[in-house]
Amino acid sequence: MGRFSIVFMGTPEFAVSVINKLYKEEIEIKAIVTAPDKPAGRGQKLNQSDVKKFAIDNKLSILQPTNLKDASFIENLKELNADLFVVVAFRMLPESVWSIPTLGTVNLHASLLPNYRGAAPINWAIINGETESGVTTFFIEKEIDTGRIIDQIKVQIGENETAGELYNRLMQKGADLMYGTVQKIFNGKATSVEQSELNLIDIKPAPKIFRDNCKIDFSLSVAQVHDFCRGLSPSPTAWCKLYNHKKDEIKIYKLFETRKTTISCSCSQSIVRAANGILFPCNDYYILVTEIKPEGKRKMTFKEFLAGNTVENMSLFGNPE
Repeated sequence: MGRFSIVFMGTPEFAVSVINKLYKEEIEIKAIVTAPDKPAGRGQKLNQSDVKKFAIDNKLSILQPTNLKDASFIENLKELNADLFVVVAFRMLPESVWSIPTLGTVNLHASLLPNYRGAAPINWAIINGETESGVTTFFIEKEIDTGRIIDQIKVQIGENETAGELYNRLMQKGADLMYGTVQKIFNGKATSVEQSELNLIDIKPAPKIFRDNCKIDFSLSVAQVHDFCRGLSPSPTAWCKLYNHKKDEIKIYKLFETRKTTISCSCSQSIVRAANGILFPCNDYYILVTEIKPEGKRKMTFKEFLAGNTVENMSLFGNPE
């Protein structure tokens, strides 16, 4: 086998695990393509992507196009003469980019495609109460996340596992999977299957999640509320409003860590102090909250919260009865 090369495209930490694996395995990397630096924080200091920081540390060539259809950017890619493009957690590529390399362009997606196509596959898998997830490598085609599947790795989702915890596990699994996929392609041993041939019914989407979508509906069952909270933890985080009767004020509270209980609820909307957390009423049972962030304050354990708050004066606000 002759020596093949890649161009890698990615931006966040999830992509770093993959490029780090490929780099350590001595895959030839012609260039890194990542997002332009963006101003962040109070000082509006330019912030580099995690992938750019990796590229700098390892003295790799960097491209940061603002427009992926820009003629000079596309010409630069062609001049690199890479055999394969590898894409992880990047923007949607135009055909003028993904069609360049002779061996194609492969992507890594954090779900078992064709389920959970879209921007937030890890979050939605947990929110929907799935017990299984995984990572998929596939060839990029015109429609997002619809290309021919090359490889998959399945993992079980724990009953109390959060999106952040699953993210960390899939990040490592994804690095191993992509390396294996690249090796197969370079060796001419990669096979792929059309997603339509899998004959799945009711394919579930994974659209981008916005803050307004993160409000908790406590009229649902404790299992549904628990899945919703852990599916949004630690980010963008499930939230609710609590009314403090004594202070006559309404504030937003973010819930980070929860557990299901079999403690039956009354019709009351009040929250309850417990020895091992704070009980919030759902449609059937209470849900136990062990990590919470009051509006304008830091995230804290239930013990820290209870030390400074009298929950007997607090109840859910704006929740369906």
